[in-house]
Amino acid sequence: MPTLEQDSAVMNDDAPRGAKKLVVYLMAGHDAPALAEAAVAGGADVVELGFPFSDPLADGPVIRRAGEKALAEGMRTRACLDCLARTRASLPDTPLIPMTYSSLLEAYGWERFADDARSAGATSLIVADLPAGERPELRRVQLVAPTSTDERLRLAAEQTDGWLYLVTVTGTTGARDDLSPALAGLVARVRALGNGVALYAGFGISTPEHAHAAASLADGIVVGSRAVQVAEQGPDALRKYVSSLRGALHA
Repeated sequence: MPTLEQDSAVMNDDAPRGAKKLVVYLMAGHDAPALAEAAVAGGADVVELGFPFSDPLADGPVIRRAGEKALAEGMRTRACLDCLARTRASLPDTPLIPMTYSSLLEAYGWERFADDARSAGATSLIVADLPAGERPELRRVQLVAPTSTDERLRLAAEQTDGWLYLVTVTGTTGARDDLSPALAGLVARVRALGNGVALYAGFGISTPEHAHAAASLADGIVVGSRAVQVAEQGPDALRKYVSSLRGALHA
């Protein structure tokens, strides 16, 4: 199976440890290209583009509602790939990462999806419910959580495509009042493996204060639910919100 094209600036992540990365999640839809442009204008380094799924086990209520709306608007896999291509046309240099579920790839065809996603401009891929070790030929960003065993952490770190996605909480995505206290321990466990993989923390990060605290431990952050909420107010609101996160990462 073909691998997805890698972007050396982010996938290899050989920037200084102090240059924190900001990943912003948006739901695929008719307005996604304009929103992605706004996010990048606000300081996002990477855009994660969610492909809506009827049973998104990892997603909280905000992203579930956004997915339901996208499905109601006809955003099936082919339409999402077209959205990805339009976003790539407007952002030729920004890493774009589809986030999806294995059932969608099974229905569409694993190899066909890898080919079509690469052709549409995908830099890598996240498959939320595909554990490390399964379909290793499909290069993707791996996810680990505080409940992951040391063996699972090691395997995911070895197989991940450039950076490792740290799920900071047990449960679904969604804004929370405080940063998960489990993040520090998870970062320490992965760092102890000694392979130097970049670590980006996500799930529950929604405020500049969260962003600053998480980035003091990890190499970057992923912001999803709150970004999707703000995106409902339009590109300008999203740009300002992402700018506030970028400022917190620089602080």
